[in-house]
Amino acid sequence: MSGAEERGEARYDVPLQVPAPGAEPARRNGHRPALAAAAPPAADAGDEPDTSTDEPAGRSGDAAPDRAGDSAPAGAVGSGRAGAAGSGRDEARKVVAKKTVAKKAVAKKAVAKETAVGSTDQAAGATTAPGGAAGGSPSGGTGNGRAATAGDATPPGPAVEDRPGDQWDRKVAKGLAFLRRRLSGDYEVDEFGFDPDLTDAVFHPLVRLLYRDWFRTEVSGLEHVPDGGPGLVVGNHSGTVALDALVLATALHDRHPARRYLRLLGADLVFRMPVVSEIARKTGGTVACNPDAERLLGNGELVGVFPEGFKGVGKLYSDRYKLQRFGRGGFVSAALRTGTPIVPVAIVGGEEIYPMLADIKPLARLLKLPYFPVTPTFPWLGPLGMVPLPSKWLIEFCPPIPTAHLMDSADDPLVVFNLADQVRETIQQTLHKLLERRPDPFGP
Repeated sequence: MSGAEERGEARYDVPLQVPAPGAEPARRNGHRPALAAAAPPAADAGDEPDTSTDEPAGRSGDAAPDRAGDSAPAGAVGSGRAGAAGSGRDEARKVVAKKTVAKKAVAKKAVAKETAVGSTDQAAGATTAPGGAAGGSPSGGTGNGRAATAGDATPPGPAVEDRPGDQWDRKVAKGLAFLRRRLSGDYEVDEFGFDPDLTDAVFHPLVRLLYRDWFRTEVSGLEHVPDGGPGLVVGNHSGTVALDALVLATALHDRHPARRYLRLLGADLVFRMPVVSEIARKTGGTVACNPDAERLLGNGELVGVFPEGFKGVGKLYSDRYKLQRFGRGGFVSAALRTGTPIVPVAIVGGEEIYPMLADIKPLARLLKLPYFPVTPTFPWLGPLGMVPLPSKWLIEFCPPIPTAHLMDSADDPLVVFNLADQVRETIQQTLHKLLERRPDPFGP
């Protein structure tokens, strides 16, 4: 048994090294200087905690506990080395801390910039940046070079479409704004009683549902309607109830690039009825007389007229799409005096909404009406008989007929008659063409 075992000291696997004469006592038997005994400096903010610890004494490579005679020299030597090593580690940690803070600032700026721009990464979460975390590259790459965090799991998506509730909110807001204008009087009415604000907010939306969804109206030839200045639109009349005038005015306003209003000329009977008269005035209508027509045309308005009058609206279903007499041609005289171009328009579909099978003339005279219709649904179904049948409508505007070169012939009956006959023939030929395009009155 060796002397160390006799003294009760631990035996080590590492052979003892005999120090040379004059060597430091701390290096005897491979003893580590007291460097590890020095307390490590406090970690800087932003550094990860240092979890490394010295191996416990008694393991391979460690020296035995210091003897009483070795503690003083070892402490003297270890204190100087520990101070130098601690100072170096402090400087290294400060450099690392500065780099970490700089990297975090750059990452925050990149995240803020992406949030402001609203860009989205298509490959977020689908691929991983090469190198991964082991190589120091960001893991869970999002395609923009920054590390993926818990808040980046779902990148900002595309703009969300309006929900149905948002559309209703806008409609309610629009309705409240309309009521505020009506109550405060913040709207305009011209000399004929035309109220564009009321027409756009109330009447056009109602008729729009009728001509667009119920009648499935197709409009063509709008390029023949002038974008500005006066124009006289002349059409055929039909349908027992004159819905064709309302449909024509609304469709023209909705489909025309300039969204022009059609100022309709109506019969005297329309303006003698209490409620109907007010509606006609508010929507831009006026009495079908030459002074009013010429005044509207002189103001650059687009005027609509149906020369057949009640003869066209109240004809039997057997005479459908056969134009009646155009009267005395007063609309032609108004166009000639103002040099306004005449735009013929043909309307197919109005004859089928209330097919008139008979006309009870005695009852019409009793009620002071131009006719009393009998249709497949009226008067048998009562108020339900007023619901129009869903026929397919086609509207086509024909090329305009110039009148500026005939202004001096406005009082010549022959010129007026020939021009009125030309307009009537143009509309009749267009009706035949549209009927060929629409073989089924109630088709798609």
